Order: sequence, then structure tokens, then C-alpha cells
Amino acid sequence: MTEKILILDFGSQYTQLIARAVREANVYCEIIPYNKSFEFEEGLKGIILSGSPCSVNEENAPDVDVESFIKQLPVLGICYGAQLTAKRFGGHVAKSNKREYGRAILQKKKEDALLQEVSEQSQVWMSHSDTIKELPEGFDLLAETESIPVAAFKKNGTELNPLYGVQFHPEVYHSKEGKKVLRNFLVNICGCSQDWTPAHFITDTVELLKKQIGDKKVIMALSGGVDSTVAATLIHKAIGKNLYGIFVDNGVLRKDEFESVLETYNKIGLNVTGIDAKEHFYTKLAGKTDPEEKRKIIGGLFIDVFQDESKKIEGVELLGQGTIYPDVIESVSVHGPSVTIKSHHNVGGLPEHLHLGLVEPLRSLFKDEVRKVGRELGIPSEMIDRHPFPGPGLAIRILGEITEEKVQLLQEADHIYVQALKDNNLYATVWQAGAILLPVKSVGVMGDERTYEYTVALRAVTSVDGMTADWAHLPYEFLADVSNEIINNVRGINRVVYDISSKPPATIEWE
Repeated sequence: MTEKILILDFGSQYTQLIARAVREANVYCEIIPYNKSFEFEEGLKGIILSGSPCSVNEENAPDVDVESFIKQLPVLGICYGAQLTAKRFGGHVAKSNKREYGRAILQKKKEDALLQEVSEQSQVWMSHSDTIKELPEGFDLLAETESIPVAAFKKNGTELNPLYGVQFHPEVYHSKEGKKVLRNFLVNICGCSQDWTPAHFITDTVELLKKQIGDKKVIMALSGGVDSTVAATLIHKAIGKNLYGIFVDNGVLRKDEFESVLETYNKIGLNVTGIDAKEHFYTKLAGKTDPEEKRKIIGGLFIDVFQDESKKIEGVELLGQGTIYPDVIESVSVHGPSVTIKSHHNVGGLPEHLHLGLVEPLRSLFKDEVRKVGRELGIPSEMIDRHPFPGPGLAIRILGEITEEKVQLLQEADHIYVQALKDNNLYATVWQAGAILLPVKSVGVMGDERTYEYTVALRAVTSVDGMTADWAHLPYEFLADVSNEIINNVRGINRVVYDISSKPPATIEWE
């Protein structure tokens, strides 16, 4: 039985970071909304209460029964979770005299297993407007800061499981020893054995897939991206040739991608059929300029092509998908079933059209964990380390109408750019990069001739998870070389610009 930590989400922007920090300590964890019921099943080792944008003193503030939790397991409250804990046991939580946001210095007041090997003074990150003014009776103060009297605390007594609270955010980068605090909770207090590794995940998952699938056939749409490739490889390890992969050329892939991806799948040993559907997509996209309309056409036509191919395989009962954990938790609201944060392409889409059961071996993993599993599986680095690439492909990087001529122009420019990033050891330093063909022509001169040709914008961003992103500060010399290479080699483009917009307010893609 895999050991597990449960994180109850009260809506904090940092909840995913708590999960990442727990996973980095080789302990498996899951995030659920605070108001979702759960079982104290075998293997559950502890509970973490997240932060929240709410105040514990608001009417209808999010609430959980902390008292009943500690009858079963150790509990750690973080920020709002700590304030809620203090209030429920009779402490006093009120507005701070000033809102504490940003770096602070944690000062230890008492030695404890939670703060073991943490410096006497340690930088932490605060983000709160309420503060714990008085601890409940029977609670010990473990640490404070210059601004607030209670930065970490513990409930006294041995009759129940340990109960802790920290006002700061140990999960964020700016809390210098925050990961140590979390590891202390996981190991010293919850007794986790830290054995959740990529190899462990693969072994467990393949066994579970064998039981789930049996001798049934699974069909799967593959994209050449890391998620679908790793998911397919895991399913293949479980059921072999009973996995039928389909890779569709929608006409807006990168240069030579259709051939190179099929070749890699063949090397891995996956059973994949390539479908050249370029002309179908170009015909449907003709004359369409609205970004949302283009997305819908590509998504709808892909489903049609996939359905046609699936009918050729007899007895298919299951659909494999590369759904990962952020796809799942972004589609679940902490505010109740009536509110959806965002619907995601992996959570909806194909299943409702095909009426098949789902097989999603990666739905418990974050993107960086998927990559680790992929490396452990021996998948080539060109797939594992590939930048995210949008489902609608180059269609949303060609502003305006899609034509085969424009696709070929952009494919050539994009290929030169991405290859230059790789050749100059810059590819791994950015989260995502690509070229965008603008619906703009400008006057240029080549030799003694006047030109009137297209403009290409280059985009490169740095990010941790794609939710926010900054433009990548690529060297001027590199950008100059790429610009010259594109203009000299791609007939039809005579101007190159570089996008220096961050997300927000811009998005990573232009459409």
C-alpha cells in the first residue's frame, strides 16, 4: 500500500506548490477540496491544511473538523490552515495591524521535531492579512517573527496525534528552509518512509493497469508530446500490442514532425498508426480567421478522424489519455460542484464522443514527475524534454487565415529558430519557444530589389508551470543570427521581431 499525505485545499494559489514539495520528498500526496469527504484508508499518514484567500472570521468561511482529524492522524495547518486550527481550539485570530506580505525572519522559540535542523533565524515567506493574536490554551509557541507573535505552534498533550500550524508558507522558494520544515512533518511526525520514486511508480502503475485493463483493447490519440508518450509507454508495458495508438497529421505540426515522431514511436516499440489528414484540415480551415473558430474546427475534425480510425479496430473498450494532475485539479473547484475553475481538453472531449472507459495512468503526476518517469522508462530525450506545444499546433501561431503556403513558411522559420536554440544550448533554459507568422507584410530590400513580405515574431518564455511566464532574455547576438538565418533562407519573410511580453498580461500563445 502506497503511503499518502492528503492536502485539503481551501483555495490558495500555493496549494500545488505544497504538493510539489511533498512529492519532492518522495512522498505521494493528493489534493482534494476541503469540503469533499474522504476515508481514513490504510496508508494515509497525515493531513495538510492549505492556505486560502478567505479570512477565518468571514461568515461562511471554509471550515473542517480538525478535532476529529487528529484523533486519526497528524495534521499541519499552513497559513489559513493554521489560523483555522487556532480559532477552532479557542485562540484569537484578528486583522493584523499591517498586512504581512513577503520575506520575514523566523525566530525559533522552542526546539521541536517540526523545526529540527532549521536555523535559529531563517528567512520565510508570509502572505496574510489576519494573524493569530493568542494561541489556544494547551498550545506551545514554536517560532515568531518581528511582526507577528505566532509564526509556528504545536498542540500539547500525547492523548491525540500531533497538531501543528505555521503562519508562513514553507512550500514557496523564498522560505529558505521551508522544504526542511515540510520534510520534518512528513518524516519525523508522520513517519513516512520516502519511498515514492519514479521506479516505484512505474512498477505499481503497470500492475494496476494489468488489473484494470485485463485482455481489453485500448485506443489512444498520440501527439508526440511528453504526456501522451509516457502514458502510452506505461500502458504498452502492461498490455503490449493491445494498445492501438493513432497519430494524426493535422497539417499544422512542426517541420518533419509527423515522420520523426512515428519513427521514435517505432523505436520505442509502440503500436502506432499515422494518419495523413492534412488536406481535410486545410479545406475546413479555409477562410477562417477567428482564433476560437479555428480551435473548434481543429478539435472537431480531429475527433471525426479519430472516430473513423477507431471503427477499424474491432472490440475496443477503453480510451487511453495523457491526463496529468494539474488537468484534474484545475477542473475541480474548492467552492463546490457548481463552479468550475477551467474545463480542460484532457478531462472532456473524446470520451463523451466515443463512449469508452478511460485509462489515465498519469492523472496523479505533475509535469516534472512525468518527465522523470519518462527518463526511467528510457524514452528518448527529444520527446521527454520537448517544449509544450499547443493542441491546435501552428494554426494558432498563424494569425488570420490558414493556408498550406503559410504553414510551410512558418514551419521553415520555426525550425530554424528551435534548432538554433538547441545548437546554442539555450533550448533547456526556456519553458516554451516558437515562431508566430503575423498577418502583416512590410517593405524590405534584398540586393537591389524591393520586397513586400511577411513578418515573423519569435517567442520564448521562462516559467515553472505555464500559469505565469516571463519573456526569455535571449542574447542579442543569438537573436541577430536567427533573424539573418530566417530572412536569408525563407523566401516570403523579410522581417523578424522578438516578443517581450510577460504572462500576465499577455498569454504565451498569440491566439
